[in-house]
Amino acid sequence: MNVQDPSIERDYIPIADHAIIGNLRTAALVSLDGSVYIATLSSLSICSETDLKRPVLSQVESYCIPNFDSPSVFARILDKYKGGHFSITPNVQFTTKQNYLPNSNILQTKFLNDEGVVNVTDFLPRHESGDSPAPPLFWLVRRVEVIRGVASLRMECAPAFNYARDGHTTEFLPDDSVQYCHQKKVRFRSPSLELDLRYVAEATLDNVPTPEVKIDYLDLLNKGHLGPAVCCDLSLVEGQRVTFILRVCPEKAGTPEARPTQELADRLGIPLEVLIAGASKMRPQDDPLLTADLLEHLFRSTNDYWNNWIRKSTYDGSWREAVNRSALALKLLIYEPTGAVVASPTFSLPECIGGTRNWDYRASWIRDSSFTLYALIRLGFTQEANAYLEFIFDRLRDKNPDGSLQIMYTIHGGKDLPEIELSHLDGHKGSKPVRRVLFDPLSLREVLAKFGTQDWKRSSESRSASEMDCIYLGQKFGRPLGYDTWVLVRDLVDYVVDHCREPDLSIWEVRGRERHFTYSKIMLWVAIDRGIRIVEKRSLPCPQRSAWYAARDALYEEIMTKAWDPTLKVFGQSYEETDVLDSAVLIMPLVFFMAPVRMPSISCRLSCKGRANFVWVVQADPRFVSTLKQILKSPERGGLTSNNLVYRYDVTKTDDGVGGKEGTFCLCTLWSADAHPSLPSSRIIGLLYFRYRCVEALTRAGEYERPLLTRAIAMFEDFLLYTNHVGLCTEEVTDAGDALGNAVQGFTYVIFRL
Repeated sequence: MNVQDPSIERDYIPIADHAIIGNLRTAALVSLDGSVYIATLSSLSICSETDLKRPVLSQVESYCIPNFDSPSVFARILDKYKGGHFSITPNVQFTTKQNYLPNSNILQTKFLNDEGVVNVTDFLPRHESGDSPAPPLFWLVRRVEVIRGVASLRMECAPAFNYARDGHTTEFLPDDSVQYCHQKKVRFRSPSLELDLRYVAEATLDNVPTPEVKIDYLDLLNKGHLGPAVCCDLSLVEGQRVTFILRVCPEKAGTPEARPTQELADRLGIPLEVLIAGASKMRPQDDPLLTADLLEHLFRSTNDYWNNWIRKSTYDGSWREAVNRSALALKLLIYEPTGAVVASPTFSLPECIGGTRNWDYRASWIRDSSFTLYALIRLGFTQEANAYLEFIFDRLRDKNPDGSLQIMYTIHGGKDLPEIELSHLDGHKGSKPVRRVLFDPLSLREVLAKFGTQDWKRSSESRSASEMDCIYLGQKFGRPLGYDTWVLVRDLVDYVVDHCREPDLSIWEVRGRERHFTYSKIMLWVAIDRGIRIVEKRSLPCPQRSAWYAARDALYEEIMTKAWDPTLKVFGQSYEETDVLDSAVLIMPLVFFMAPVRMPSISCRLSCKGRANFVWVVQADPRFVSTLKQILKSPERGGLTSNNLVYRYDVTKTDDGVGGKEGTFCLCTLWSADAHPSLPSSRIIGLLYFRYRCVEALTRAGEYERPLLTRAIAMFEDFLLYTNHVGLCTEEVTDAGDALGNAVQGFTYVIFRL
């Protein structure tokens, strides 16, 4: 049980102690509990006593608006003083619990003590129908309700615009969007964005008065904030509810005629509700009249949207609850306007506390997205798969001048993603530098002039392979390819054939020298193989068919010869370093490069009709099994596995150009378990964390060696223990079981099959 004491000062909140909400445009991280900060009294602040220390419960710690890749408004997870936050806090000792509503991405956080229970419900609104032509409201809704007893609470809203770099003004204005026009709203105005904070107070039980809400200034300038914040102290009893709404200010405000009042309703001789409904139609879509009924409608329509979506899942196997939660997490990573899949909605969360491996993942990696597509297709969500394929085809129509594709693109399809450092931010628990990718094209020339073109713009042919796997799966389970699209795909395979002998930077996008990485060569083989499969299944024209076959076979022979270390009996990380292990090679069975296969064998018994009975026996390639077993050893014994969790590679044995340490990689663990060939792969479609390849590899290999299957199941069950309190997982895990890296990351959530 999570017990919080207001008198105890707290530091950064663990990465695992967060849940995510979203609206398919952006997402926010909401903490289970929070650090203490000190709000100093100033001439502006009339909220609190000097140096009041209080914990922060249900705090929005990461929020970029209006899109995933927009500059942050709240980033307290990266700087506990000046990063910005939106918190709701009890004033007495309490315990906390947090969960999602069933089959939904609406989050509720409860804090409890002997005097009362308060429920905080957080969501970003969605239309009930995903096909609605109306854009979503860019609102962050936080509903606070006492469901038992009494509670004393405090709300603080302290935005820090443009990664806490832009100053802002704060002013109180009459709120013309509320029913009676008697209350004020708060407007935060920065050079690039304007937000306003509004509220609706109501009583949900008879004979309970409407709660009083008074918002005041709060000065946090001595903590590094560049503009005034606001705060509000609440005393609520059972049946009282206050809903706070933070939104992007509408471009066009409602007309004075669209402000209904009881006086006007009486003069017209109509009920106030009818007047409100009519007045709402006169207002812009993004500025409806703010009423309790509207908020209840938004809550129900958002919950119905998520419920209706997850019902489309065709999965009915084991671990269904975990599978559904993973699917809902993947769905949150989709940028609906283009169909792109963001790798993660967060940026610069460390792979090692105090280390330098801190990256911005708010872009669309071809590699990550292909895994997400595979997961969604296998669960029956073909609409999302088709939308992403259209995003892919648009990239094929706009290839680089040399015919190549990029490692990643912006969620809008842009190609320029220079990386800069935000040196003014402290970083999570002091983990510097804080990096972010510049998605704003207006500043691109300045950055390129300073930093030049970086690795993000260097093509890696293995990314073309990931794209080909996407296309193959999409046309197999989703929408078939048309001829014009096939020509684009065919050109892509031709490009791979022409460049498959070149070195690259691997799946891990190392920042050192280019090498002939084994994983990259496998994926190049995949690209050509998938092109051949499409040709054979669809009978599509292919002038270079013979060249494709020759290149695919030559690549296979090359990998078996140059990537294999005959002394260690393992596939190495690269042709140049065959003595270095890399768990990326565990992709082999997943892409059917070297999958354990079922082979027919004649039974020793004859049937009653004198014919031999054929039975299926499983055979696994000894080279792959040998590699897998070595990876499963501890680092001290030359392997990559610690406490049933798998590292990507040993950073002390190979130079990746980054330096520093990192935790075990979730993707690598799951891959490992499914390579265990003993559990038929049709039996598990557990959409759980694809970042752990070891489970994947063990599962497939277990069909050949039964002890490996037992290890696969144990690793998978162990992995579930590392998910957080709401069933989510981060990018990496330390030896001590602490979450590391960006959260939530699509690369970690994938269909896992046992």
